[in-house]
Amino acid sequence: MCTAGRQVDTQPAGAGRHRTDRYHRIGWDAANIEALFVELFIEAHQEPPKRIILDLDATDDPLHGHQEGRFFHGYYDCYCYLPLYIFCGPHLLAAKQRCANIDGAAGAVEEVARIVAQIRARWPAVRMILRADSGFAREALMCWCELNGVDFVFGLAKNQRLIGEIVAEIAAAEADSKASGQPARRFREFLWSTRDSWSRQRRVIAKAEWTAGAANPRFVVTSLSAEDAAPQPLYEEIYCARGDMENRIKECQLDLFADRTSAATMRANQLRLWFASMAYVLLCALRRLALQHTQFAKATCGTIRLKLLKIGALVRTSVRRITFAMASTYPYQRDFAIAHSQLTNAAAR
Repeated sequence: MCTAGRQVDTQPAGAGRHRTDRYHRIGWDAANIEALFVELFIEAHQEPPKRIILDLDATDDPLHGHQEGRFFHGYYDCYCYLPLYIFCGPHLLAAKQRCANIDGAAGAVEEVARIVAQIRARWPAVRMILRADSGFAREALMCWCELNGVDFVFGLAKNQRLIGEIVAEIAAAEADSKASGQPARRFREFLWSTRDSWSRQRRVIAKAEWTAGAANPRFVVTSLSAEDAAPQPLYEEIYCARGDMENRIKECQLDLFADRTSAATMRANQLRLWFASMAYVLLCALRRLALQHTQFAKATCGTIRLKLLKIGALVRTSVRRITFAMASTYPYQRDFAIAHSQLTNAAAR
């Protein structure tokens, strides 16, 4: 994946001698690193699934220096990078560092095409669905999906034309809400297209909701047919589940320091992002392989770090073995022992 070498001055420091500071050089193959994330995802499955959902999202990585590629982003109100993440459930498939002066969906077609091709090479029959918020409802990405047999469910930014399509449903939801004293919602589907940016009409699901005394309409555009999913379950069970991806991004950014991009160059900061991403992949594998029968089976990466990894121990190294002793009062001894046993058994298989 990557190689690291160290050059150290071998001459002793002294009079008449100049001592060179130590430094590291790290070289890497970007294509191999990107492919590795997908390969690890595939290897985590004993059998090919029938259907997978790939979640896409962009987030801010605030910058506090003068890093290469820094730009001010109006939505996040700061100088930042705008990394693109792609997950499948808890599995991280891509983490792409990007400048912030671009559309949130920029580069998504290329990343998705690469990932889909690699997955199909191993699982040719798997059905794939892309899921993302309205920032990814772009003609280029939707058109690519339609041409390549990949389904999509994207949020769709509301406007007056869209709201005009569900005036009756909003009125009905308002009446239901006033009668019950609780929020109410109605659903409707229709074919819709923009005036000039879309190449064709597409299926749109509308949620006409009345809550807190006001309308709260939401829209989703999808390639899934009515036979695949009716409007309400498509919105509530398929689209809304994308919110869990934001928790995965928080684990990467907050628990594993993926936002520590303080190097001067974009290339170096991409490598820093990959280091944090690989740490996430390792902890995700730890949850799957070693923690299933412990209280940490669904713990966040931050909890696992603090309670299982970041602990004091006495380490002794001999010729034949390395031993470590934990405090007798360590409260998670049982969970640690189970994790160790599970990993040992997995390595032996």
